[in-house]
Amino acid sequence: MEEQKRDSFGSRIGFILSAAGFSIGLGNVWRFPYLTSKFGGGAFVLAYVLICVFVGLPLFLGELSIGRRMRATPIVGFLKEKKPFWSLIGWVGAIACIVLMAYYTVIIGWMVRYAVKALSGVFAGSTFEQTKMMFSDFMKSPFELIAYTVVVFVALGLAISRGVKEGVEKLCKWLLPILGVMIVTLAVRSLTLSPVEGVGKTAMDGMRWYLSPDFSQLGNPEVWLYALGQSFFSIGVGIATAVVYGSYRSDADNMPKDAAMVVTMDTSFALIAGVVIFPALLVYGADPNASGVGLVMEIMPVVFGKMPMGSFWASLFFILVAVAGYTSGLGYLEAPVACFADFFKVKRSKMTWIVVFVMFALSLPCVYSLSEGHGWMSACRILGKSIFDFADYLSGNVMMPVDALLVSLYISFVLKFNGYMEEANKGLNKSHAWRVSGWWRPWITYGLPVVLIVIMYRNVF
Repeated sequence: MEEQKRDSFGSRIGFILSAAGFSIGLGNVWRFPYLTSKFGGGAFVLAYVLICVFVGLPLFLGELSIGRRMRATPIVGFLKEKKPFWSLIGWVGAIACIVLMAYYTVIIGWMVRYAVKALSGVFAGSTFEQTKMMFSDFMKSPFELIAYTVVVFVALGLAISRGVKEGVEKLCKWLLPILGVMIVTLAVRSLTLSPVEGVGKTAMDGMRWYLSPDFSQLGNPEVWLYALGQSFFSIGVGIATAVVYGSYRSDADNMPKDAAMVVTMDTSFALIAGVVIFPALLVYGADPNASGVGLVMEIMPVVFGKMPMGSFWASLFFILVAVAGYTSGLGYLEAPVACFADFFKVKRSKMTWIVVFVMFALSLPCVYSLSEGHGWMSACRILGKSIFDFADYLSGNVMMPVDALLVSLYISFVLKFNGYMEEANKGLNKSHAWRVSGWWRPWITYGLPVVLIVIMYRNVF
């Protein structure tokens, strides 16, 4: 069976960097800053960190442990255990990856295109009206959008078809350290910007806006809903990838410690991305409350255009976002490829290109929905949203929370807390500081399912 022929991670650091590469993506540098701006700064940051620690980490650890216990991808693994209902965890997660990648790769393509444009100096001295027009013109060029999307899909497919060790792990061992250096360099640059005449704001004013919470916002259920969705989107909960990655681990691995390291790296990357963006916005008089794609695609180019060596910094920023999106895309592609290769007993290399083709086909309506005047897809609305926005909403706000709830219910009522603790702590003795302890029981058994149900209920009603 194909699943038995799968390789595994070559080392512990290889797994950590691969899992962190999967977690660190567009969600950190593109989605987190604009959600932070949308919900007024520090309040969203606080809600997000709390959700990551108390919801994201236990579920991520649970998914890794389930995968290690089954030694199989979730669809096949649950079927082998004669638990066909719970194979939905694999089906929903894998399909969520496919829906997500239909628009996610389009955004990575944007970043590649803007990195190239930045090197040409096109943003130097630009105004908000000009960068908005640049982005609008780009959106009206579906063939150009498709070309960049194809490049991204081919690069992802070539890596995944090589396998976990030779493809995903080798790339992430190189790319994650590079990402770390790039984002720290950009953060230092942002924090050392001098006040601009006529604006009078400093980098520290930006940091105060970013990290000072408006506690009244914490009473807004939307803050918690979007913090939950962002946590799942960023960490990678509810899309089967963590279960697949866990199936490649051995019983000797310290799963709680590794999971905590991955979540810490992912959350830190998002927080540093805010340091890159918000001080620069305040120093150059841009609106930190601007949200949506406009924050990164329309406002940041103007900010970089006003900086000394702005073309360099702009190109570095967009390369950073593109590479982060690429490493994350590896995980989003790995899950459905591994799941379906195991289930349908198809060679991994063949299944890679089948899944890539399906994702690319679904990306076309997303592309055309962004291009006004290009047929019915540009005018189509689903629940009042464009096809592009609906793909984002369906994957991030519906399918991923549903899959996470399934994982939580499986842990609570089938695996049960003792099974969860035993699997997570496998290979560890009581002297290990990084262990699941008995005091987790009420939260894992009752707290997580209740929190997920309440937040999802508020999302619908």
